[in-house]
Amino acid sequence: MEKLLNNDISNQLKTLFNDLRDPIQIALFTREGDCETCAETKQLITEVSDLSAKIDLQLYDIDKNADRAKQYGIELVPSFVILDKDGIDRGVHFNGIPAGHEINSFISAILEMSGLESELPKEVMDRIAKIDKPVNIKVFVTLSCPHCPGAVQKAHKLAMLNPNITGEMIEAQTFYELSDKFNVSGVPKIIINDSLELLGNQPIESFLSSIESL
Repeated sequence: MEKLLNNDISNQLKTLFNDLRDPIQIALFTREGDCETCAETKQLITEVSDLSAKIDLQLYDIDKNADRAKQYGIELVPSFVILDKDGIDRGVHFNGIPAGHEINSFISAILEMSGLESELPKEVMDRIAKIDKPVNIKVFVTLSCPHCPGAVQKAHKLAMLNPNITGEMIEAQTFYELSDKFNVSGVPKIIINDSLELLGNQPIESFLSSIESL
């Protein structure tokens, strides 16, 4: 089987992963049969996880492992969750293959979950800490969109910093019915609690203002 990651990219990632602090886990859900991108997603996630002993890949079938899927709130395939060193779901979810530009948000999530956290200003951290209600952030992306990973990274950052928040990347073309439901015509399109909309790679303060208005 031909590799999805060429040698140059594999070597770059291997070097990057040398800095991983804590081990992390990736729980990947696929389905046998009617899943167009499951095999390719599994191959990509496997190739990436093989580059570091600190990345533990766990493979599940959404039908056979329905209880585990329910535990993580997984309803689509292919989907995966990045778990922290204790196996805890910190709200960092991906729906669809994180290929193209989206590999950037995937790698960023691995680094941050391992403890290589980017810092935010104190006033932003204070606002994030005050969020006390359940918040779901969907970020619709396409793999050719250069601005999408930034929006996904912000949603995942918010999720990692507050247990009330879940951030989801949704690959718009794979999940076209969901994209249609939320009238996705441009990306990144950000949907907060299925009601508020933002378009474009907005600053994290815009995410917060929308969340605070709920």
